[in-house]
Amino acid sequence: MPEGLEGLEGLAGSGHEVRTATNGEGTVTHNMSGRVGGHMSRCVGGHMGRYVSGHMGQGVSGRTGCGRGGGRMERRTGGQGDGLVGGRTRGGAEARADGRADGRTGGHARSARPEIRVRVDLDGDVRPHRSAKIEAHLRVDVTAGDAPAELSAIELAVIIAVDVAEPLRAVVRHALPAALRGLPDGISFTVLGAGPEPAPCYPRGDAEWAVADQHEKRRAAFAAGAIPLHRDGPRPAGYAVWAARARGLLAARPLSVRHLLLITDGSSGPGETRLEEELDACAGHFTCDVLAVGADWAPEPLLTLAERLHGTAEFVDDGLGGAITAAVRRLRRVHAPQLPIEVTVRPTVRQVALNEKAPRPHRLGGLPQPGRPHHWSFPTYQWEQGGRDYLLTLVADADGDPLETWLQFAMVSVGDVHAAVTARWHRPELPPPEVAAGGDSVREQKSRTLMRDALRRGLVALGERRWDVAEGHLGRAARLAARFGTDWVLHEIGAVADIEDASAGRVRLRPGDAVDASTLGPMILRAGSRPVPLTGTAAPQPGARCARCAAPAGSEARYCIACGEKLL
Repeated sequence: MPEGLEGLEGLAGSGHEVRTATNGEGTVTHNMSGRVGGHMSRCVGGHMGRYVSGHMGQGVSGRTGCGRGGGRMERRTGGQGDGLVGGRTRGGAEARADGRADGRTGGHARSARPEIRVRVDLDGDVRPHRSAKIEAHLRVDVTAGDAPAELSAIELAVIIAVDVAEPLRAVVRHALPAALRGLPDGISFTVLGAGPEPAPCYPRGDAEWAVADQHEKRRAAFAAGAIPLHRDGPRPAGYAVWAARARGLLAARPLSVRHLLLITDGSSGPGETRLEEELDACAGHFTCDVLAVGADWAPEPLLTLAERLHGTAEFVDDGLGGAITAAVRRLRRVHAPQLPIEVTVRPTVRQVALNEKAPRPHRLGGLPQPGRPHHWSFPTYQWEQGGRDYLLTLVADADGDPLETWLQFAMVSVGDVHAAVTARWHRPELPPPEVAAGGDSVREQKSRTLMRDALRRGLVALGERRWDVAEGHLGRAARLAARFGTDWVLHEIGAVADIEDASAGRVRLRPGDAVDASTLGPMILRAGSRPVPLTGTAAPQPGARCARCAAPAGSEARYCIACGEKLL
């Protein structure tokens, strides 16, 4: 087997032939009939080339090449049209790149699947070295297609956990029974109250789960009137206890959507020591929304729960019952309970990271695939109709790569839809032939992330009475908000500071006693978990393109780097 293809053998599609073009001296052909075969190619300078084919089952290949030298790197996208690849998961229409539409979304099968589109935009001008960083803006769009408008309630399992102290019983006493009576019939649910450990409230006895019908909902609402809440005795030491309890309960309920809805007034916040460790164990097993009530909770651990478990964190001042009902309704709008984003890289790529940036920030954990050392899977959850923005970061060793030769560094796959990440290194003495099409979207995505982080850090510093630090962060957030026209950020800053010149980043904090400390927590939650608009994607660049998939093509290319179509 050729060098660099050892971990990609499992991607070979039966009977597919994939051609990989060298830099003008010849063509290497691999017959993908259950095995990855082929010949070693000769490259300029006499070096042996490395080459990696992309998702073989789709006939997508990477360019090979070799050579050394520093320079700048130009990136292009492969796939359908201007780097856009369209298609459906199993049960839908054929993918636009002439591939079968039999992707998967995880969880129980549904009668119809949503349509999925993937696009990759890349930044430009990166000098090649042993740890060259390649950053890409990844857009994934999901449309309903023929999928049902709502997920059947029988596919949902929800834990409603109430981490609230006795003084706030009035907040819970009216809201929780009303929300339980409004549960959709067929949903699996359980209610936990507070105490030294999470205490069962409903169902009673030895049963851990109830299935909602009129009888069960009436009994649950009655039991919720006497739900145990925290008193003066011991309390759980941190939110890890609640996450661990949810993990144990949901393990016995293998449904499509498994969710923890945590209502907290901060009673379990003090003493947190192992939240990150527990969230590592919970990742991939369930999702979590947090509803904060009262004024004594710390926002940071609640944001950590939401970011790690792919949910939201919000402050509820009034209308807790409506917030619970709205959270359950959001779960029913899910078209794809679990949708892994898979990234296959060439062997020279040493690190892969993927983070969701919009509409909400979520940290994704990459799962290596046994026997496939160059393949990573990043699970994502709760896909409603709409798009999501991700930042894909690759760290590659540029030694041995050729200059002025297109290379495929990664293949991004969502279900049965694929997009190639292709690029080439430029000679340092020559200007790049064209400006990278996606560079603006990558930089805008990163700047929007900096804006949100600056607002969050400034508010945290303000609560800690570090005035100079807070003013610096809030000024940076104001400058970026003025640049992008993000009015909600300017509104949040205006609640705690006077904005003298937003575009210049000049703000002046009001006196410390003029800021109500109880308002900072909800503001920090909004800064960290509020949904934000998606970043604009780049327009296609002019130039030679593949007649089949419209991917960019080099002037010397004989075969398309994205789909394998013969060009010459």
